[in-house]
Amino acid sequence: IDFDLILENIKYLNSLVREDIAEIEHTPWGARLRRPEHLLLTLYQNGLVVGHGAFRPYQHPATQQYLQDIMDGYFPSELQPRYPDGV
Repeated sequence: IDFDLILENIKYLNSLVREDIAEIEHTPWGARLRRPEHLLLTLYQNGLVVGHGAFRPYQHPATQQYLQDIMDGYFPSELQPRYPDGV
């Protein structure tokens, strides 16, 4: 696992996310502006944790795909159903 490349690409992907853009969220009383949600990625020597999820060892195929997407310069494909507009 090329941690230097992963960290470099995470910085790049983070730069693509615009913090100043808010979405309109409809409420029963009208609407309000909601900022996009952040997703924390914690890297460990033997695995990672995405958000508040479970520990994922690097040997797991889904974890390997997650990291490969980042190393290829893309947002992880497993996040698309949950965040169709990006994260």
